[in-house]
Amino acid sequence: MSKEIIKIQDLKREFTMGTETVHALKGISFSIQEGEFVTIMGSSGSGKSTMLNILGCLDQPTSGLYEIDGVSVKDLNRNQLATIRNEKIGFIFQSYNLLARTSAIENVELPLLYNSKITSEERRERAIKALEMVGLGERLHHTPSQLSGGQQQRVAIARSLVNNPVMILADEATGNLDTRTSYEIMSLFQELNRKGITITFVTHEPDIATFSSRTVVLKDGEIMQDYKNHNIQSAAEELAKLPKQDH
Repeated sequence: MSKEIIKIQDLKREFTMGTETVHALKGISFSIQEGEFVTIMGSSGSGKSTMLNILGCLDQPTSGLYEIDGVSVKDLNRNQLATIRNEKIGFIFQSYNLLARTSAIENVELPLLYNSKITSEERRERAIKALEMVGLGERLHHTPSQLSGGQQQRVAIARSLVNNPVMILADEATGNLDTRTSYEIMSLFQELNRKGITITFVTHEPDIATFSSRTVVLKDGEIMQDYKNHNIQSAAEELAKLPKQDH
């Protein structure tokens, strides 16, 4: 029996704008099992940003159930939510969110600085291991300005792995990258997923969804489709098909 990482039941999120109530999510239910690679798709206004914020414990639902790794987030206070974010979720954003004057290894160590149980030696070891996992073992001391966009996103992925989270949550993680680099990054996500890492990838790009094992499509705050992808594309193969670049 595989483990349920995410469990969502009849989840609603309403915002009050002036005199109007906006129903961003209208009673959504789904779960994500350990080891799945799920893309959540939808155009702007579909509710996917609201969904992302709730999944990432950055926002609380108005009603309904959200459990991550067996913990119900409904009654948690801000500090407890911050702990869940730091220990259970690895975030990856479109804009990398790296500290500019700070080396790759220091950027990756960041999430561990708040964890008093980890010594500085172990922190360094974990950061090096995470950077090696994303193919940047030779770039430990480079700052973001010395790295390409794709390499910066790899640093961000390493940073998301360093806490051994139960799930990686990616928000348009290939949004700022060209096609070739996007496929490189998706190939890395597929590799991590093969190692058993659960990935939830929020995107509006249909070609990105073809690399995942399941797609949930949101529209107007409701789930329109939720289907297993029986023909998963290999990002490495798609990458190999692209015309060779002149350097």
